[in-house]
Amino acid sequence: QLQLVESGGGLVQPGDSLRLSCTASRVSLDYYSIGWFRQAPGKEREGVSCISANGRNVNYTSSVKDRFTISKNNAKNTVYLQMNNLQPEDTALYYCAAGWQCVVMTTDVFNFWGQGTQVTVSS
Repeated sequence: QLQLVESGGGLVQPGDSLRLSCTASRVSLDYYSIGWFRQAPGKEREGVSCISANGRNVNYTSSVKDRFTISKNNAKNTVYLQMNNLQPEDTALYYCAAGWQCVVMTTDVFNFWGQGTQVTVSS
């Protein structure tokens, strides 16, 4: 069964950057779309970005477009989320998840989930 592990979170100041990694084991990511989601305290989990299995199609929620970039390294079986110009409202637990499509970024269409990595943006 596909297992996903996130890493790269941390505590940063507004305007700083972080790169999150989502590494898969046991199954190749060649067959899955990978989404990044985040959940802030007291809020629902929301879709942030997604990349299709072949890497050709990407999707972003409007609040991160032009600041975040998703990419995929098939050789390392890893998907990255480069986050620039981080703001306090980006503070959340970030999850990656595997599914079969990248058009709809809702939790119900993604089947395998990692445990999350915390991102805190504070001055």
